[in-house]
This record gives sequence, structure tokens and C-alpha cells, in this order.
Amino acid sequence: MNPGGIPIFMYHSIAPLPNEATHELSVSPAAFAEQMEVLRSLGCTPLTTAQLAWHWRHPDRPLPTRPVLITFDDGYEGVHQYALPVLTKHEFASTLFLATGWLRGKYDTGGGLDTMLGWDQVRELAESGTEIGGHSHTHPQLDQLSDDALWFEVVRCKEIVTNELGTPPESFAYPYGYSSRRVRRAVRGAGFRQSLAVGNGLACRRQGPYALRRVTVRRSTEPEEFERLAEGRGLGRAFARDRVLTKGYAMVRRCRQARRKAARTRV
Repeated sequence: MNPGGIPIFMYHSIAPLPNEATHELSVSPAAFAEQMEVLRSLGCTPLTTAQLAWHWRHPDRPLPTRPVLITFDDGYEGVHQYALPVLTKHEFASTLFLATGWLRGKYDTGGGLDTMLGWDQVRELAESGTEIGGHSHTHPQLDQLSDDALWFEVVRCKEIVTNELGTPPESFAYPYGYSSRRVRRAVRGAGFRQSLAVGNGLACRRQGPYALRRVTVRRSTEPEEFERLAEGRGLGRAFARDRVLTKGYAMVRRCRQARRKAARTRV
């Protein structure tokens, strides 16, 4: 395991036949099971996001020798149907970040990209030991919202999870991985204790509790590549194209923000 950081794996849909909207970021049930076997064979210890943050806040309580995190974004039904039995088999911890307005039920805004979890399934996941975190309410690009809309997305998500599960979520993941200093302040102000971005790099304490990096797992992730990622090797090569695109899009986003700020000033 790379001593310079911890792999936090970011999954989305676990499905044998994903739809077009989720296909690239989906993983087949067979591939997911094989990837969990890889973690087992390497002697990895999966932690929840809250557990990792707790260890980093208490340096006198050392982490396991080979810690990793398994995280799921959005709330697709396959996490319950296909991932949960595998996680249970290995006694692996995980974290599920919910876009509360995408889930089936009374809060559904109709934005879900595929078949989403229902709240009974979320409760079963929580009871199994899966940490339930926030991922906004309607999954917007948070850094592009006004202050009021940003606050609504973060707080509404937290309120719904708290109401449904009886305990407030501690961890948050930014939709699309996008954040800014303003977004991070809002997430912290809403009471979340840590949050995850993407970045396709290893997570480490110096990133701070509100900008921890994750590693994307895709339909195209081969077993050998996954093993390298679990060992913290080859990330630069595996995600070189992603990083170039991310830098370019970051410039576009800053320009958009500046134009919106100027427009609000003129009004």
C-alpha cells in the first residue's frame, strides 16, 4: 500500500445491464465481486468515511495496516441488490452518498438517472453497517448555485436523511466532484464533518477534511488496473486524460462564475 495516501474508491451504479446514462460509470456485479476479492487478497481493511476521519482526528489511534474506502454515489438500486451481499460476505464497511431527491419515495424530484433505491432499502443498508452520507438533494453543480440555492441543496439533503434514519449524516460527497471554498464552507456550516471530492488521487490528511480525493471505478476498469489502484500505483497513468479535462473545465467554470457574479452586481 502506498504510504503517501489511502485509496477511496468511488462507485456509482452496480448493474448487469445499465442504461446509457449510467453505463460508463457503472460496474457489473461480477466485476464488483472480483474487485472485492482483490481487496480481500491484498489484506485491505475497508473503513467508512467517518471512521477514516475519526482516525485522522485521533492520531493516537492508528489506522489498520492497509486501509481503503468503498464509496457509492447517487443511490442506485444495484447497491442494495448486488453490492450489499458481497460486502456482507466479506464484512466490508462502505459509505453510500445519497442524492435525496433522486430516491424513490415522497421526496423524489424525478431526476434519477436509472432505477434508484427506496428508503426501506437505504435503512437495510444502514443496518448492515453502511454509512449513509449526503450528496445534495437534486445533484446540481453546487459551485454554480447562488448562496441560497446551495444552502438549500445541502441542508435539505441532511434533513431528509436525518428524518428517515433517525441520525444526522456526518459525511458528504460533492456532486460531480465539484466544489469551491464557498461550497466547502456551506457543507461545513450545515454540520457535515468531512466531505469527498474526486481528483483521482490518494486521500491524505494534508488535503483537509473537506476535500479528500477519490479514485473513479468505471465499467472499463480491468482487474489488473484495479489491483494497481488498490496498491496506490499507476494513478497518474490511469487518469492522465481525466486530469487534463478537469483542468480545462475548471477554467470554464471559473469564467462562468465570474460572469454570474458580474451579472448579479449589475442588478
